[in-house]
Amino acid sequence: MQDYNYVWANCFEITLELSCCKYPPTSELQKEWENNRESLLAFIEMVHIGVKGFVKDAVTGAGLDNATIAVAGIAHNITAGK
Repeated sequence: MQDYNYVWANCFEITLELSCCKYPPTSELQKEWENNRESLLAFIEMVHIGVKGFVKDAVTGAGLDNATIAVAGIAHNITAGK
């Protein structure tokens, strides 16, 4: 689903795996949080780097639906929504 959303919905999803154990016991959850807290917070801080905003017509200032946004050096174009 992550690949589909990235290619077709302009949505970048990730999966974070914190340990080898898929279902850690409740008694281990606090330890997992303490082991991963700083890394998770650092990741969250970096989420909004990059470019964001509205695609508008240079003359009228009207929003442009379905505009293709291409960045040199990145082989994945983004299509603006409504």
